[in-house]
Amino acid sequence: MRLSPYAVVVLGLVGVLRHGGASGLLELSLGKFRNVLLNQTNPVEAVIRNIASNVTVIIFQVHAQQSDVVISFDKNPSVNSSGTGADRGLVSILRPQQTVCTWYLRSMGTGQVLSTAVSIPYMEKDPIPGGCNLEFDLEVDPNIYLDYTLVDIHIKFAPANLGYTRGGNPPSCDSGTGQDSRWRLRYDVYQYFLPENDLSEMVLMSHIQKMSEVQSIRANGVKMLTLTTDDKTNVYFSALPGQGVIYNIIVWDPHWNTSAAYIPVHTYACSFVDLADNCSSLSKLSTKVFFTALAVLGLFTCFFGHRFWKTDLFFMGFIFTAFFFFIFITRVTGLSYDVRLILTAVAGIIGGLFLVASWWRFGSVLLCMYVIGLVLGFLFSSMVFFTPLGDYRVFRDDVVFWVTFSSVALLVPVLFVGCPRILNILASGVVGSYTVVLAIACYVYTSLAYITLDLLRRILNNYFSRAYTNVPFQTNDFIILSVWTMLSLSGVTVQLRRERSEVPFPLQPYLTWKQERERRSTNVLDPSHHIPPLRERIHNKLLHIKELFQKEQPAEERTPLLF
Repeated sequence: MRLSPYAVVVLGLVGVLRHGGASGLLELSLGKFRNVLLNQTNPVEAVIRNIASNVTVIIFQVHAQQSDVVISFDKNPSVNSSGTGADRGLVSILRPQQTVCTWYLRSMGTGQVLSTAVSIPYMEKDPIPGGCNLEFDLEVDPNIYLDYTLVDIHIKFAPANLGYTRGGNPPSCDSGTGQDSRWRLRYDVYQYFLPENDLSEMVLMSHIQKMSEVQSIRANGVKMLTLTTDDKTNVYFSALPGQGVIYNIIVWDPHWNTSAAYIPVHTYACSFVDLADNCSSLSKLSTKVFFTALAVLGLFTCFFGHRFWKTDLFFMGFIFTAFFFFIFITRVTGLSYDVRLILTAVAGIIGGLFLVASWWRFGSVLLCMYVIGLVLGFLFSSMVFFTPLGDYRVFRDDVVFWVTFSSVALLVPVLFVGCPRILNILASGVVGSYTVVLAIACYVYTSLAYITLDLLRRILNNYFSRAYTNVPFQTNDFIILSVWTMLSLSGVTVQLRRERSEVPFPLQPYLTWKQERERRSTNVLDPSHHIPPLRERIHNKLLHIKELFQKEQPAEERTPLLF
């Protein structure tokens, strides 16, 4: 990654890197962050001196935004003595009388890479993160390993061990499960969101400092869960492409009431280097067109849905059909996203027209209200599980989740069964205004889009139930939530005031048309009885249009000549 001009200027002002000979020398102080420029050819030697005798372990870590960095104990790194990644660290177990520690840093790719480094000390009673590693290359591995998809983020780590004095033997990792072994340790998993819509590396460098030490992690992060030694050392989270997030784990020893932190790890769940669909332009053009068009129709429905009843029916039928058709076509086919979205739009149009035609022919307000109520119920139930309630462990079970979700969704049409007009106005106001939120999410990140997106993910991905779905709620989200609330309340209020003196629903069109036709055929005194047939009226209309395009003939003398 090429360094941004702003980062170069900032780094130059701080003057963090002091060159000595062919390679750079970075002098460190315990607990103090230092920014450093790395390159591939000249490794940087990081040194910390005058280490106190009561310090038994030092965790050295380095962080870059997107480029991999190599951190090692030796100038020529080996697999068992180095780590490679954007967020990597090493544990130095200090020997008796040792007062100096040295590590080596360099970038993996060409060009300069801005990184930040820190060394954090721990005492003999503090647990050692990654001290019982059996899975990764390092003997003691304090790193958190992260991988992501567009759907979820997976973090995993090595179990910790109990602390011990300098020169002592490390406690056995498998000598029993009693309270005098590592099995008493607890792991608190923390999450921290970066500012929304900000992908700058300097922002990351400043905020990752808040998630590196135990006290600052507890002060700034959100504790998502606590693991015991019996639990698997991996956790899943919902992916938020384009939104920066930092994860870290605090291991706690309840016997001594001491703690230590792993190496924080960050992700944006997207690529900075892809030409298309990168972190700066996540939404596809087809997505923007689809949801922008839907938002225009939704905004009209929000304020005029009940007055224009057939448009309201088309809108609700479109959403209902498109939602389930997209799930079906994604499950059973391997078509590209753009093709699936086009087919979904076609299916939604057919579904909307079908609902309108059903009401026109059969006049079943109850059927239409059931569909409209389900659409509002699904949105309401999604909002309930969008809250922290959705991360309760009991809802990891798919049966419990879907039974609860369906019950909440069905509750809405049941509650309003006696007042269908209010149900329709409420649905058109809330659902119509939410489509505006979805359209905004195509251009600016907002967590409110995940109200329905997380539901879609859970339906389409068999293992999404294991993911924690916490999302940030920052300035953008408060503004967009205010817009959504204002549109909903305004739309519902306008419709209730305008429709209070009107009939609840228009008469069935087919029955009205049939009665009118019979009346005209039997009442010869009705002027409409003498209206020409449709075919003759169309013919006359075409002749009239044809005359408009005919050239006017010049006037001629029509008076007879007198002789």
